[in-house]
Amino acid sequence: MIQMIWAMDQNHLIGRKDEIPWHIKEDLLYYKSKTKGKTVLMGEETYYSLKGYYKDRPLPYGKIYVASLNKNLKLFDATVVGDVISFIKETKEEIWVVGGATIYKLCLPYADRLYISFIQGEYEGDRYFPDIDFDLFELIWQNKTEQVIYTIYERKKV
Repeated sequence: MIQMIWAMDQNHLIGRKDEIPWHIKEDLLYYKSKTKGKTVLMGEETYYSLKGYYKDRPLPYGKIYVASLNKNLKLFDATVVGDVISFIKETKEEIWVVGGATIYKLCLPYADRLYISFIQGEYEGDRYFPDIDFDLFELIWQNKTEQVIYTIYERKKV
């Protein structure tokens, strides 16, 4: 199963200079509750951005896959993936796609479930989530708080 998780504002903004444009503790706790100890796929920029947050501590995931076009990239705590599409199509593992924008765009056509945190308001940044055809998905869960609308969408069976 391919699951994607992200937070975005009303304009699909997801990032600003490799950082999250907002600081909403409840959303970070939600993200951690879903991804801690799980197998994740992320892009190289997202990997280094997270390393900046965690500094000397290990990232809180189980197995980590990092997508990169750099054939010489070696990471001590992650497996480098050169071809994201082939990886997603062939994997038998449950994967959580955690960013960034390019990886989301590549994986969206193969996603079984979307965990979207809709952040209330508009923020400034430079990374956006690609357009989503919500006709392909069914809303199966929603929880509204003052700052965030948490949702889970499942791909409709054809």
